[in-house]
Amino acid sequence: MAERKIESLYNQIYKHPLFRGLGEKDFYRLIEKCSLKHYQKSNKVLYSKTPREGLLLILEGMVEVLVEGETNQNNKEVLEVLQTGDSIGFSSLADFLGEKSNHHSKFNVSVVTVEDSYCLQIPFSVLEERWIDEQVRDYVLRQVAVRLKDIYASLTEQVQLASQWGESEPFMRRVQDIMAHPVVAVQETESIQHAAQKMVENSKSSVLVLKNERLVGIVTEKDLVSRVISRQRPLSDAVREIMTENPRTISRESYYYEALSCFLMNGIKHLPVVQEDEVIGIITLSDLLRKKNRGTLQILQTIEKSTIENIETVKDAIYEVLASLLNDRIPILNTLEIVTKLYDRLVRHCLELAIKSLEDKGLGKPPVRFCWYQMGSGGRGEQFLLTDQDHFLVYDNDKDDEEIHHYFKMLGEEIVNYLEQAGYERCIGNMMSDNEMWRGSMNKWKDRLKGWALRATNENLLLVQNFFSFRMLCGDALLNDQFKEMVMAHVKESGTILYRLAELEKDRPVPNLDHPIRAMFRIERNSIDIKMDALFPLHHCLQTLSTLNNVAFGTPTERIAALVNIGIFTETFAEELRDAFEVILGIRVTQAWLKYQRGEKSSSKITFTQMKSRDKEALIKALKTVKQVQQQVLAAFGML
Repeated sequence: MAERKIESLYNQIYKHPLFRGLGEKDFYRLIEKCSLKHYQKSNKVLYSKTPREGLLLILEGMVEVLVEGETNQNNKEVLEVLQTGDSIGFSSLADFLGEKSNHHSKFNVSVVTVEDSYCLQIPFSVLEERWIDEQVRDYVLRQVAVRLKDIYASLTEQVQLASQWGESEPFMRRVQDIMAHPVVAVQETESIQHAAQKMVENSKSSVLVLKNERLVGIVTEKDLVSRVISRQRPLSDAVREIMTENPRTISRESYYYEALSCFLMNGIKHLPVVQEDEVIGIITLSDLLRKKNRGTLQILQTIEKSTIENIETVKDAIYEVLASLLNDRIPILNTLEIVTKLYDRLVRHCLELAIKSLEDKGLGKPPVRFCWYQMGSGGRGEQFLLTDQDHFLVYDNDKDDEEIHHYFKMLGEEIVNYLEQAGYERCIGNMMSDNEMWRGSMNKWKDRLKGWALRATNENLLLVQNFFSFRMLCGDALLNDQFKEMVMAHVKESGTILYRLAELEKDRPVPNLDHPIRAMFRIERNSIDIKMDALFPLHHCLQTLSTLNNVAFGTPTERIAALVNIGIFTETFAEELRDAFEVILGIRVTQAWLKYQRGEKSSSKITFTQMKSRDKEALIKALKTVKQVQQQVLAAFGML
């Protein structure tokens, strides 16, 4: 340990309430009985079976207090998070005061560092000498009282959580608890008639197709109707001629909500269950809906059957799905994955209605290839409550044909109207495809990007940040690839945009919350804007850093994965970043949903007094991780 570091730590100890007021001679006499410890990240500070023989004062860093089961030590829960200035070992004060306990618990408590930490081991003999000082006794009593309050809050929260999980048990069942087995299967060389007979005999809506005992396809009732009966195909043909090849599969350990997400995202109704390439079962969408007694089937039917006359009711149906997922405490990223798929269906339906409306008005079908993109939370796959519209149009028009421009002008207006009818408010900033600034040919978009780079004002940079979150929801795949290549080439050629985006991050640092939790949440700050201070910095830093490294597109989790693949992030840091993202997003969603239910005005401002203890502790860790990403962006542009 460096000499200067030791001196700094001893100066900190000298001012601590446990040692304050001591003369230099007595201070160093007591310090000799103590031990200064340095722990690297993820080190165990105290093991569950370690006897507690004193207090451990955290001089620098952060630790987690974990509760683990005696029979299953992989089953751990975070009881509390402690930081600089906190102490570990108050639970052993009963021993120090002579109050022995014979209580035995099947749970054990251990302490693990979250980051590099320096601690001072203070034996009970030192505490005994200091116990005669009334100020020391008062300090310990206050610390015990505050910690006891925090721990009771944490335990209460966990008891409530356990109760809620019990109520939502169907959603947390694993696939192996729901799947049907053994499976109904045929060999790929067997006839279509044989496959159909097996489906009838077993009352199944599908049959799996095997080759050398390995899954190669699936045939459903819909396949028999569309590929055999409607085409009058001979029943003697081999089943491989009509099967859907390489069907999507799921593992037996996957959860209910993961299976439901897979069904919704891929528009399928059957999922073979595999284990090490062996088919061991199958689940269907109807199986899942029968397990979930919350009107889920009716909700999905409302979405699927929506028309122009009742499209405004779809929003309420999706909100019911969202409420169910949040009530069931499904992980927030999985929740948004499911809800995003439903919103995507709604938006695509609006586009279909808009195109049909132009046909009815005599304008025909789209005259050239086009792509329609969402931006903002919709583009990032994070939309949970319907917000305002953020979207743009790109289309082919190399000849600058006015009729083509007119068609897409009309289409942009129709899209905005239908989205508004579905519940999407018009964008205050007018970032919508009915605005000529947010639609145009490839050439128009090239000029637009060039203009943003040449006039890289703060206002234009905010447009760029929103633009970089785009995701295609409807259109031509080849044109989409060409558009993305054009955007990437322009960013590389310019260089100015990324540098100016990095300057914005320098001007808007993530709040420095590196203080003890009680000081931070009870004295120094009372609120935070979870979007502006946490979520947006994370998004913008990921956009800038990934684009700088030729990864210009994707959701936040996709960008993180890409940056790991090219060696910019370590897998360990990426996991911390994903955790931070989920924490921040979780707080954002739950707080906004509560405000919506109470009929309050939408706001991203979070008041600490309304947050649970565990959420506060998780937030401070998450912000420190986001700050690391921001520092990495600044370092990449030489701004540190």
